[in-house]
Amino acid sequence: MANANSQTTISPHNQAPLCTRVYPDESELDEKLRKAARAQKEWEKVDLKERIAIGHKFMEEFEKMKGDDLYLELTEQMGRPVSQVAGEIKGFLSRAQYMLSIAESSLADVSLKDTDAPGFRRYIKRVPLGTVFVIAPWNFPYLTSINSVLPAIIAGNAVLLKPSPQTPLAAERFAAALVNAGVPEGIIQVLHLSPILTSYVVQHQLVDFVCFTGSVVGGQAVERAAVEAPGFKGVALELGGKDPAYVRADADLDYTIAELVDGAMFNSGQSCCAIERIYVHGSVYDKFVEGYVNLVKKYKLGDPTKLDTNLGPVVSIASAERIKRQVADAVKAGAKALIPEILFPIAQQNNAYVAPQVLVDVDHTMDVMMEETFGPVVGIQKVSSDEEAVRLMNDSPYGLTASIWTNAAENSDSEKAFLQMVDQLNTGTVFLNRCDFLDPALSWTGVKNSGRGVSLSKFGYDQLTRPKSVHMKIKTK
Repeated sequence: MANANSQTTISPHNQAPLCTRVYPDESELDEKLRKAARAQKEWEKVDLKERIAIGHKFMEEFEKMKGDDLYLELTEQMGRPVSQVAGEIKGFLSRAQYMLSIAESSLADVSLKDTDAPGFRRYIKRVPLGTVFVIAPWNFPYLTSINSVLPAIIAGNAVLLKPSPQTPLAAERFAAALVNAGVPEGIIQVLHLSPILTSYVVQHQLVDFVCFTGSVVGGQAVERAAVEAPGFKGVALELGGKDPAYVRADADLDYTIAELVDGAMFNSGQSCCAIERIYVHGSVYDKFVEGYVNLVKKYKLGDPTKLDTNLGPVVSIASAERIKRQVADAVKAGAKALIPEILFPIAQQNNAYVAPQVLVDVDHTMDVMMEETFGPVVGIQKVSSDEEAVRLMNDSPYGLTASIWTNAAENSDSEKAFLQMVDQLNTGTVFLNRCDFLDPALSWTGVKNSGRGVSLSKFGYDQLTRPKSVHMKIKTK
């Protein structure tokens, strides 16, 4: 909830105000940006090994924050069951550790001495961009922000971190741990901003690059603001998904069902790489659907602050209404809902709880199979072949991840079929027998409306720096 001068975070599970933050005015923002620019000029002079050491100290400082208070704080902000918050914090620190471990090699000069002619020396440096504006989402506020914030700082940039109004406390904790570890205050600043002020910062001459993670609509707004700014502003966009799974005839059904239920329902389906549509080979379709429905029925939807809850509310009443409307439209168009809502009585019209739902008899004329749901809903469609599955998986405005489930022993026909589909799928990541997971050693990227740019891996550092070529002609004796 926001007004012209401030924002108030509303807890999804009880609709109670949690905290309020006041927006700065433009003159205050100008000073913060100047502070970042001044600090960055000094920070990039700090030896890389020292910056990496501070990064490790940051991890130690954040470890001190772990515990019930942090877990409950995040639950109250965005509604994930408190029993599931520790996993995000573990992933946050794991990604930090990996990105620190590859920083020196990723940021090292690229030598060309093996091909230099006598009297010449050539190499390519990687230098920081300057000030990076990171706009983070609420659904995984720690996991998503670490992808850009820490690598940007280690690479020698200053960072302005704008959290979602839903999760302001997560960004403040993150920044506090960085400062406590020795990162200068001008190098990491948290900005609570209205949409108008966000555009102001995107367009500011002292901002050199923008990393946005969020919705397609939000990404389009950032892109427009950047295009309208003087010069040519770099923008990375990590946007939505409508991630598909394909269950082949030889899949281990017990394992696959459990993984795909979790992939669709974890965090109430509020993940850009959640499983939102499943294509199942006809020979195992009935058995798969039966097992899937039986497992979904066992979920406990309720108060996320209770340890026995494993499915919490979605982020807002407005989001709940949008999800329910998408399901109702699909049913009206011929889809069949297999989960009786009576099993989840807490899901009412005047709250943010949404009953999990499994839809069959779906097709691609329905929004539930084409547009991002961002809720605990999945559509399951029968297919007759790999070719049909690939065609339907690619028939989407999104392209973030896709997963294939098959008994693929090494060098088997199933593995060969999987690798053939890898080449055919138009997506950022292809999984075999897993889903909804980010490995920091791999680049995180998407195609189509899932955005552009990359985070994590060596390529994440490439995005947050620029190459500078050095070409020397040296006098020979």
